[in-house]
Amino acid sequence: MKARYRYRIYPTSAQQLLLSKLFGCVRVVWNDALAHCQAEYISGNKKPSCVDLQKLFITQAKKTEHRAWLAEVSNIPLQQSLNDLEQAYQNFFKSCKGNRQGKPVKPPKFKKRRAAQSARFRKGGFKVCPKSVYLAKIGQLQIVWSRELKSEPSSVTVIKDAAGRYFASFVVEIEPSVLPPLENAVGVDLGISTFATLSTGEKVDAPKPLKKRIPKVRRLSKNLSRKNRGSKRYEKARKLKAKLQAKLKDTRTDFLHKLSTRLIRENQTIILEDLNVLGMLKNRKLSRAISDLGWRQFRTFLEAKAQKYGRIFIVISRWEPTSQICSCCGFRGGKLDLRVREWICLSCETIHDRDVNAAVNIKVAGGHLETQNGRGGKRQTAVKAAASYEASTHQEFIQLSLFE
Repeated sequence: MKARYRYRIYPTSAQQLLLSKLFGCVRVVWNDALAHCQAEYISGNKKPSCVDLQKLFITQAKKTEHRAWLAEVSNIPLQQSLNDLEQAYQNFFKSCKGNRQGKPVKPPKFKKRRAAQSARFRKGGFKVCPKSVYLAKIGQLQIVWSRELKSEPSSVTVIKDAAGRYFASFVVEIEPSVLPPLENAVGVDLGISTFATLSTGEKVDAPKPLKKRIPKVRRLSKNLSRKNRGSKRYEKARKLKAKLQAKLKDTRTDFLHKLSTRLIRENQTIILEDLNVLGMLKNRKLSRAISDLGWRQFRTFLEAKAQKYGRIFIVISRWEPTSQICSCCGFRGGKLDLRVREWICLSCETIHDRDVNAAVNIKVAGGHLETQNGRGGKRQTAVKAAASYEASTHQEFIQLSLFE
């Protein structure tokens, strides 16, 4: 299987200027090709092939006066940019025809100068060195090798995020490191007040980085809105806000990686409930809290790590009444208000914690016994197996940059 290994790089001032020029050329080639494809669609013509786009917007564009500066950067990232555009269109077409799983894919958009920038080099355009990485027409970039690459990388993507940090992301081929088999199975119920409640009764609280820093985010946002766009003070205020947002993201991602890795190492089977996260985000009262938790990212990490380490990951249907059924006798007590955190079963008079009871029922719905009387041996339920994972050099890869 393929995975990505991400490292921090520290370019010099001259190299930062060269990288900015490279990012600009990649962005211009993408936008020019995308505008041409949209114009062809309006005219009723077919979308040009990737080869035709490369001839028109790279080879021939270099000979023109207003695009002659494209020859100052490496040709490889420009070609890869159009390959990514072709892949983005293919994903969009497959999604329209119903041949692609997951949520609907929108058509490709124009790239912005102030957003995160990236450029990808394939073999022949980069070289891995003991203390640096060489990029064509950029030079030797200082890199911090936080861990060893498992194999020879097939490509490297240079990334500059909105906070001004630089990263190098390598695609390598790795062998799945299957962990020793276990007999443990765990059901996980995700919530807002408590991030995850396990069928064992354990409750895991989330760091909620945004909730703790809402006053600071508001202050930086208000400070940014007072600046004139394009001025030096505006750029300084924008970078301060971007650094805070990057810190929030890193804190959240670190927590999700550690929790998912722990569940994978301690259990053979992990069972999760399929949540309609996009629908929940439409609730104005809960959208910020749900976004601060990262439910979907947590599920993605579990899917990828389950395949990497040889574990079983199951997602049950979102329509399973896990909060309404007594985990001891199977009595269905009906829908409960969200304010009700504990309830008593009318049949067996067992006092239930709402989240723990739901986690146990999630485990039962996945085909694992977890009750006092053995209820739910083979319940009829809609069980969806975890989606297969394969990182690639295109945009739809799942990033495994923090695997331990």
